[in-house]
Amino acid sequence: MVLNRRTLLAATLATGAAASAVGGASAQAWPAKPVRLIVPLAPGATADIVARLFADELGKALGQTFVVDNKTGAGGTIATAEAARAPADGYTMALVSQGTVVFNIGLYKAPGYDPLKDLAMVAVSGGVSNVLIVPPDSAARSVADLLAMARAKPGELTYSSGGVGTSHHMSGVLLEMRTGVKLQHVPYRATPAGIQAVANGEVAMGLFNTPTVLGLIKGGKLRPLAVTSEKPSDLLPGVPTMIEAGVKDYVVNTWMGFAVPAGVPEPVVARLNAEINRIGQVPAVREKMLAQGIDMLPPGSPADARKLVESDLALWLPIIKASGASADS
Repeated sequence: MVLNRRTLLAATLATGAAASAVGGASAQAWPAKPVRLIVPLAPGATADIVARLFADELGKALGQTFVVDNKTGAGGTIATAEAARAPADGYTMALVSQGTVVFNIGLYKAPGYDPLKDLAMVAVSGGVSNVLIVPPDSAARSVADLLAMARAKPGELTYSSGGVGTSHHMSGVLLEMRTGVKLQHVPYRATPAGIQAVANGEVAMGLFNTPTVLGLIKGGKLRPLAVTSEKPSDLLPGVPTMIEAGVKDYVVNTWMGFAVPAGVPEPVVARLNAEINRIGQVPAVREKMLAQGIDMLPPGSPADARKLVESDLALWLPIIKASGASADS
């Protein structure tokens, strides 16, 4: 009986060692085939350009093709849900953003995924700030001027957006919450229409992604009052941040990064994280990102990326709820 137990124990240990060896070999062999990178926007969009830039660099570094697969619709929920349901084998990634893994959770009753349970964050690559803009002939020369106008006529000062639940909309809601003013939201069907409404004076103000309004600002069609990033933007030198302009605790930086289905082996996640962080520090990559209006964020671990999602959910879900915004209506 003792001999049998010893034999069984030896066999068990041998089996475990063999399994570990196979697992280790599999991890070392990754990637053994092309990796699919799901992108929630159409070809040519800023997020798509970023995805293709990193896909190309990852392919060079890891010796396998990273194939960009554009899946549009439903605010990015279709693409993100598909990524969340994919096998956890390291051969499916997703470009994710504050919009897809934070805003969508508050805007959709059933987005089709839980960002903290169904996805594993790999890394955050960069962020796009918004800029508070007014028509060129606006009487507001500063954020303080604009807030004074809003307080003088509560609920009458209008701001446009590219639709309910966009970062443009949420930026306005956050401005109300941080300052106590009451504004009137005017959603447009698309971002360009919302921007043009500011330029034409149809609305008093707007808070749009810096790259989308940069040309009109330089052309004198819009006046920037402040950027929503934590630090001043290299794209708009001399324009203060909202905090510098007197609005305490106001930061909106629409970040984007990469995630994989939950359960992907840790060595694969770690390898992807290391490569994405390295790629993000390459001068040529940083220049291309900046050309898209994207400020690179400091390298961080997968745990750091997850903490960002957790903190953003804690911040934005109450704000979205208070705003009454819904993508289902």
